[in-house]
Formats: sequence, C-alpha cells, structure tokens
Amino acid sequence: MALNIFKTEILGEPLEVEIGKMALLANGSCLVRFGETVILTTVTMSDKPKEGMDFFPLVVDFEEKLYSVGKIPGSFSKREGKPSEKAILISRLIDRSIRPLFPKNMKNDVAVVCTALSVSENHSPEVASIIGASIALAISDIPWNGPVASTVIGLVKNKIIVNPSEIQINDESDLNLTVSSTIEKILMIEAGANQVNDDLMFDCIMNAHEVNKKIIGFISQIVCKVGKIKIRINENDENVELKDKIFELSKEKIADTFSITEKFDRELQISKIKEELLNKLLPDYPDAGNFIGACIPEVQKKVVREWIFKLNKRVDGRKLDEIRPLSAEVALLPKVHGSALFTRGKTQVLTVVTLAPLNEYQMIDGISNLEKKYYIHHYNFPAYSVGEARPARAPGRREVGHGALAERALKPVIPKTSEFPYTIRLVSEVLSSNGSTSQASVCASTLALMDAGVPIKEPVAGISCGLVTSGEDWKTFVDIQGIEDFYGDMDFKVAGTKNGITAIQVDVKIDGLLPEIVKEAFEVTKKARLKILNECILNTLSKPRENVADVAPKILSTEVPIGKIRDVIGTGGKIVQKICSDFDVDVDIEDDGRVFVSSKNIKNCQLAIDYIKSVVKDIEVGDIVIGKITRVTSFGVFAEIAPGREAMCHISKLADRRIERVTDILNVGDIATFQVTNIDDRGRIDLRKFR
Repeated sequence: MALNIFKTEILGEPLEVEIGKMALLANGSCLVRFGETVILTTVTMSDKPKEGMDFFPLVVDFEEKLYSVGKIPGSFSKREGKPSEKAILISRLIDRSIRPLFPKNMKNDVAVVCTALSVSENHSPEVASIIGASIALAISDIPWNGPVASTVIGLVKNKIIVNPSEIQINDESDLNLTVSSTIEKILMIEAGANQVNDDLMFDCIMNAHEVNKKIIGFISQIVCKVGKIKIRINENDENVELKDKIFELSKEKIADTFSITEKFDRELQISKIKEELLNKLLPDYPDAGNFIGACIPEVQKKVVREWIFKLNKRVDGRKLDEIRPLSAEVALLPKVHGSALFTRGKTQVLTVVTLAPLNEYQMIDGISNLEKKYYIHHYNFPAYSVGEARPARAPGRREVGHGALAERALKPVIPKTSEFPYTIRLVSEVLSSNGSTSQASVCASTLALMDAGVPIKEPVAGISCGLVTSGEDWKTFVDIQGIEDFYGDMDFKVAGTKNGITAIQVDVKIDGLLPEIVKEAFEVTKKARLKILNECILNTLSKPRENVADVAPKILSTEVPIGKIRDVIGTGGKIVQKICSDFDVDVDIEDDGRVFVSSKNIKNCQLAIDYIKSVVKDIEVGDIVIGKITRVTSFGVFAEIAPGREAMCHISKLADRRIERVTDILNVGDIATFQVTNIDDRGRIDLRKFR
C-alpha cells in the first residue's frame, strides 16, 4: 500500500493520519499524530470463528510505553511490565467505544492494539487512540459498522473547553468528560466531575458529540480513499423454526423461574425445563439437543424485554422507576478505621477505610504527570459474590475499572491533604452481586468515610439506569439487576451529591443512544440518587464523625520556612531521627515546608510539634537563652541553646574577671543562662554568660 497522509484540525489542534507506512501485515493500521501525541494502532482478525464460542472474543490493549514521555521504567528490570491502571482504563475506553458496532454474530478473534509512541500533556492519548482504532477498523476488511470519534471536554469556570491539556484537567477543570459517538448516536460516556449539575453535563456531552461529527466526516473521507472491502459474515440464522418452537414451549416456564430467589433452585428448575424440551422436540428435531442450551438465554432475554417493554413490569415485580429495598450500617469492624455495609436488593458491598500518614502515598510510574496518590480506592469481586466456586485471581480489568469509577465518584468530596493530612485507602468487597455493584461501592464508601471521621464535603450516592429498545421505541428503568443488565441495551451509571454529578460511566450494547435517551437517563438517575441519599445514607449516618477512630493514627501538622528544613532534618537526619525516637512519632517533611507528625497518641504529636517549632525558632542578638553544655575546650564552651543548635561562649565571656580554666565555671552537662552577643553571616552564634 502506498503511503497516504490525511490532515485536519480539531478546533485548531492538528490531527494527522498516516496509512501505508507501518504495520502493513495487519488487517488495518494507521499512525495518528494529534499534536505531539503519536499513536500506532493495528487491528487484526482470525481467519475462522471459534467453535462453540458464545461471546465475541474482542481484545483491546493500550500499550503504555514510558519512552513516549522520556522515562525509563522504575522496575528492577527497567522494562514495562503488566499494564498500569491508566493503560487498563484507556483500553476499556477504546473497547466500549468500538464493541457495540461489530456484528452481533461475530465470533472471530479480533485484536486492537494502540501503542503510545509519543505522548504530550497537551494532547490526549485517549482521544488519539479511539480515533486511531476507529480509522484502523474502518479501513480494514474486518466487519464493523463505524466510524466513531471521541472528544474530551473540560469545564473551567463554567466555560466548556474541548480537548483540554492534562494540566487543565488536573488543576483547573471541574470536569473530565470523554464522549465517543457515531454521526447520530452516543456510544460511550466516561466522566469525573466536581458536582456538575445534570443540565450542564448534558450540554457538555452534546458539545462533544458535535465535535465528533466533524471528526467522523474526516474519517469517512479516509475510508473512501483507502478502505478495503469488508469480509462477509454469515448472518443467516438456520433453525429459525426450531428456535421459535423452543421459545413458545418454554416462554411461560422460563418466566416462572424469575420468581425463584435462590440461584441454585432457579438453575435446577431451568435444567428440568431443558430436559422436558428435549423429550418433546427430539422426535421431530434430531438436532434439538445442540440448540436447546444455547436458546434458553435467548428465551430469558425475550421474556425480560417483553415484560419491561409491553407490560411496564419487571421480572422481580418492580415498577420501572422503583428502587429495590435499601439498607446500610456502619462501624461493623472494631479494629479498622472505618467501615460500612450497603445493601440494595441482593447487591451487597462492604467498604473498609484505612488512614495512614502522607508518606504512605501510592507512587505512580506511567505516562501521565501524576506521580503520587493520596486517595486510593480498590474494588474486589470474589467468585462467591455470584455463587460460583473458582479460585481467586489477581484483579482483572473489570475490578480495576470499577474501583477507578468509585474513586472518581468520591474524589471531588475528599478533603485536601492540607485540611486532612492523611493517605486514604478504601477497599470495597463485593459480598453479593445482582446488578450495579460499582454504584453500591460508591454508597458504601460514602458511609465508610464518614464513619472513619473523614470530613467529606458532601455524601455521594450512585445508581444505574437501564434501557430496552424495540425498533424506534425505547424505555428506561432504574436500578438494574443482573439479568436486566445482561439482557438490556444499556448500563448508564451516575454518581453524585445533592448538588450535582461526580462520575458517569455508560456502556451500551446497541449502536448508540439518542440525545433524548441520555436526557431521560439523567432525570431518572438524579431522582434515584437523591432518594438513596435521603432515605438510606443520611438516615444511617448524617455527617462525618468528629474524630478519627481510636485505632487510627493521629496526625498534626505545622509549617517551617523552606530554609529551615535542613535544621529539622539535621546532619545525616540526626535531628528528625531524635524526634521520632524521643516522642515515638513518625515525621514527614514536604519540600514546601509542611511538616506532618503522626502517632497513635495525640499528646506525643503535640510534643513533637512543639520541639520542631523550637528547632526553627529564630534567635536574635540580645536574646536570653538557656543552654546545656555539650563541649568544653581551652578557649571556651559550646552549649546547645535549641534542638540541634550549638553556640559558643568564649572563656573571656564566662565571667567578669579573668579565669585560668574553663572548668572552674562550667563543665559538660551543666545548664546555664546566656545572652546572644553576635550572629555572623554563616549563622554562627556567640554568647556571654548571663548572671
């Protein structure tokens, strides 16, 4: 393929695409230059579909190369290892932006790899990667119904900023919103926000959609020039007659199983239904045994959707706008710093808070400018939460993604370290999963933080909105349970306070959402989250506890002049080590002069703070000081007049008469009163004995 270069701009920012230069053996590839950010994207597909595969085996990887920002990896091997959290989250963004547009019966392996070759803080690698994936898929022979485009939106002083820089997002913006869409519909939304109201959030999403339309026009021009003919996927569904027969015979019996609350009993009943179907159909349909197992989930899907769409009824008997029973409790665990259990229907999450000194922050080794994290949220999803027996494994992409979503939802209400000098770690343990555990984690975490005495600005609640469609018609419903999530068309998760939204994550299984669907989802989730806040969270714990738990470390802080930091540390760390030893505390000194002292005993913290203040206290000529003699020489004595600060008194100034020996007046260990007579330009202090 000959080299083709396509150029355009995104609101003044240069976007350049090179095709036919790199990775030419892939089904599709392109090099995207978005400002100084450069992403190589490749897409490949296996020749044949996988036999017996009941899902689409799509793999999306964002390869985070530290050379892209001029760094050498910090590991022992100095080589990139497992994907960082940021790489996983970008991979999920790309996946959710492109997956809905593949054919429903696609079973071939498809791999999408976006490699970061150069990353600029002014040009988002997420945007460049999603655009690159869209172009590579669109020009390839892989069946796909794109293109799509993606835009990041910031909000600085209520002004919408398109594709803001990393510095703007981290330091200035009240919003970090990523929107992927086709020319007509919204495909993916991911947002973290500082309590942005719902109407303004909707406007930001629509603004991003308008920018995406222009990018899609640019991609369409590329496809027209270099696009390949798509491989045809066999979409003919054989055995339609048999599938219809299975549906008619099992519809009512499958519907009855939804009322069985115990998972084991429900699966046992479904097994009986399968056996009955086999006995009835086998004489007329010899291959019925091969289809019944695969058809039952389709029957369940049709029943769930018909009940919602035609009867305004859900399989558990709820109305479309009804939330399952709510309950919560706090202070469950005696030795932890804060804990809460939140239950919504059969979804149950336990969150535990741990408070630690600031020096226990998480170090970040990646392509972003973020190097330290003082607020961390982890999410665990054990097999028993869905009634399965399988060994525990390291957190997967789902766990990382859900933990990041809950972290993003609560970050706007977490106090600054200057106000609450702690490293905060939350761990959400999913004890039972039946729909939207990530939002249950948000609710449990709010209560756990308040139980731990963390002065959060506002309580946060989260809820999810579902969707079913039939042609041009659609219906939304709130608080989706597992089966509705599995068989529905959308999972629209929104977390927020009474004042506004703090996080959004939207997944769809159809070709996108119309603006009116997005608008209604905001209305539904706002009403639901306010109900959870008022009727559950605030009824359980109305505000943060006044003090941290007795078992939590106590931390006090002070500030010292930057030029005095070395005095607190001392030569070879002598002074700070003495403070830690004498007062049984830990001391953390920041480069800006902030000093944090932590201990299990608040009195020890205060004593250490007082000592540090005495170390950095300015001494002036004429001051009267008390000193302990540390050294005696033939020409005078040296006295410690402040922690770590020595001054000298010459023999001639020890008395008002001539003396022969210094030891006639003072010896090592004696305590005496002196007056400061001189401080030279090197900070050396001269004394005279004061009577």
